[in-house]
Amino acid sequence: MSLVALMAVPALSMAAQPTVNLGTTSSYAVLAGQTITNTGPTTISGDAGGNVGIYPGSAFPGQADVTLSGQVHINDTQAITAMTDLQVAYDDAAGRTPVTTIPTELGGRTLTPGVYVSESGTFQVTGTLTLDAQGDPNGVFIFKTDSTLITASGSSVNLVNAARYCRTFWKVGSSATLGSNSHFTGHIFALTSIAAQTGATVQGQLLARNGAVTLDTNTITNGLCATIATPSPTPTPTPSPTPGTPGTTGTNGTVSGGRLPTTGSPWYNVLFAGVALALIGAVGLKTRKTDE
Repeated sequence: MSLVALMAVPALSMAAQPTVNLGTTSSYAVLAGQTITNTGPTTISGDAGGNVGIYPGSAFPGQADVTLSGQVHINDTQAITAMTDLQVAYDDAAGRTPVTTIPTELGGRTLTPGVYVSESGTFQVTGTLTLDAQGDPNGVFIFKTDSTLITASGSSVNLVNAARYCRTFWKVGSSATLGSNSHFTGHIFALTSIAAQTGATVQGQLLARNGAVTLDTNTITNGLCATIATPSPTPTPTPSPTPGTPGTTGTNGTVSGGRLPTTGSPWYNVLFAGVALALIGAVGLKTRKTDE
């Protein structure tokens, strides 16, 4: 039975992760459960939406110093819907599998699309974290922490080989802190609060479910993220064989050149079939001897 199973499934490939559905939250660059506090000139924009929302809180001190391309929704129907969609997105990211467990420090690493979990329950970025999509613009990166996410001053999250910030998600079990003059990439789903320190820039979203979002002279850009079709490889045409040439089938149907013809079955299927037949023969022989 094991051999049959192996023959039926000769090779397994890990399916690519789908993106996280943001729902109406996609148009919010900043969303907080309690207050949004801003210090200094902060710019919030993006073609996906530069909205700001608060629910169930209602305070937005420092709003006068914020330049934004969207609207402010405080404790209204739109903010309630966005917060509900945030909870769905948070749970979606939290439940993604399979996961790869990695060390807390992400600085100095290059990672490819996948779901990553911190072995200590926290993530930090000191220096540069590079996200490499390996040419796939739809490659999804999901980072999950049980507790905090902290980036150091001057740190950055860089994207290479078609990686996109709108395909990068950070599920944070408590609070996130972005260091001064750091550059961060992706959507942060924080269960509690988010603090962007002086001069920090963000490509993505700052979304805090239960707590506050604190801003200080920041630039936050929330862009669109359409699925990009990737071209299929063009098959190489196989030339017609010439009768009688080495390595081809001649007019008498034989193979010349000392090479076997290519079969439709992968080598491992042939191998498993041979092993299965050998075991069946051995069991049959043993049974015959027992009957005799």
